[in-house]
Amino acid sequence: MIAEIKDGKLTEYHSLLEALNLDGGGDRKPRIAAVGAGGKTSLLRALAAEYQMIGRKPVVTTTTHILKENSPAFLENPAIEELTDVLEREGWVFTGGKADRGRAGILPENILKQVLELPCPVLIESDGARMLPVKIPAAHEPVILPQTTCVLSVYGLDAVGKRIGEVGFRPELMARFLGKCPEDVLEPRDIALLAMSPTAGRKGVGRDMSYVVVLNKADNRQRCELAVEIWSVVRERNDVKMIVTSFSPKEITHQSDG
Repeated sequence: MIAEIKDGKLTEYHSLLEALNLDGGGDRKPRIAAVGAGGKTSLLRALAAEYQMIGRKPVVTTTTHILKENSPAFLENPAIEELTDVLEREGWVFTGGKADRGRAGILPENILKQVLELPCPVLIESDGARMLPVKIPAAHEPVILPQTTCVLSVYGLDAVGKRIGEVGFRPELMARFLGKCPEDVLEPRDIALLAMSPTAGRKGVGRDMSYVVVLNKADNRQRCELAVEIWSVVRERNDVKMIVTSFSPKEITHQSDG
């Protein structure tokens, strides 16, 4: 499910590209960063799959860490010639620097520079959250490149109603920001406050970058209602697009995997 909240109602779309207004072809070199928690990897994979289906051949990389995969489309610390060869053959590339403990880091500076100059979409995982559904950034986070054109700030709706200490990455910092304790329950308003703050969800977002709040894991009606409740807190901010998503495994699988 992919929808945008408009006037307190969910308006569904056929694709992320349509929902994010990226399907018109106006931005020929989109540089899209995903920050936050609660489904960044799934979101970028789904977006990459959509680009691949329309022949745009995306590169997915990271400024933090990305899981190493046993796939012909995954490249560890590649030369740019190898990367472009695989991109042409596979239709997409997932890549990072030298892997450690199953995770690849940021590409070497010269390779990253060349990747960002390619005439294709580049999708960048720009934050880490250790698989938790919500987070607040530390001083060194997130790592948003200046070439970024769009920032997707992701939150897992499964965090609502649970204790901050259970679902938050950097829970003490998050609780302090919200005026709460780690033992307190995370409420819809709390996600809205995180999403709108220049020291939380909007941290590092430049003036020329579009900003989209993505409320992920909207797997049932109750969570969709929670998403609308979050929207109601920030509805006066006309510059904020709020997308609601729920992804099945099929939507984030390589198109040639059958």
